[in-house]
Amino acid sequence: MPLIELNASSRWHDKRDWKKICEDSARAAFSVSSYNRLLTKDFVPEVSIKMSDSEEVQQLNKSYRGKDRPTNVLSFPLMDQSMLVTLLHNMDGEILLGDIILAKTVCEEEAEEKQISLENHVTHLIVHGTLHLLGYDHQENAEALLMEELEVKALQTLGIANPYFEESVKR
Repeated sequence: MPLIELNASSRWHDKRDWKKICEDSARAAFSVSSYNRLLTKDFVPEVSIKMSDSEEVQQLNKSYRGKDRPTNVLSFPLMDQSMLVTLLHNMDGEILLGDIILAKTVCEEEAEEKQISLENHVTHLIVHGTLHLLGYDHQENAEALLMEELEVKALQTLGIANPYFEESVKR
């Protein structure tokens, strides 16, 4: 089971159990990935999640991606795929897979636009970010389709509808 190190700014403090939402989301992403056996190993794969604001995410997006605007989620993997494959065969202890950071205002605006709950949208973004930490990407069409399929499967395990359904109807 992935260990979640959660750091939530005061803007995220409310009645919701964000730690559980993040843990469930990361676990769901692991379970549908080709690295699902990591959940049964003698070590704990750790994901660091920071629930922040648009300003910080914009600064990181500009610094690391050259895009001077906030985005909903950023992922910063600390391991490449060859290291992940090695983990499947040995290791013990605790392994930090990487960091995920979310911008609250962007997440709220997108959830409202999609007419879904903030919890469900954040769940989707944590699944998405965790898959990035596990080496999945969406730069090429085939990669994007695989990643989308995994996201849908992970969300289904959590009782959340396909967030791409409306988009696929438009295609």
